[in-house]
Amino acid sequence: MALYESEHTKFMREMMGQHPEWLEDQRRGRAIWWDRKVDLNEQKARRESTEAHRSYPYDVNFEQQ
Repeated sequence: MALYESEHTKFMREMMGQHPEWLEDQRRGRAIWWDRKVDLNEQKARRESTEAHRSYPYDVNFEQQ
């Protein structure tokens, strides 16, 4: 039994086959957003330094007490 493959997946496989140079662009783009080391101390500091959100920030008449 063959596994399902979407039309989008088929299209992307075909395009990547026709344009192998896109693979390097894909790797660079992924490295920007995903392939990074996480600094847990920095992440903790940012989480602790954030200000509490107001319940409804778009109400111009709302005053936080």
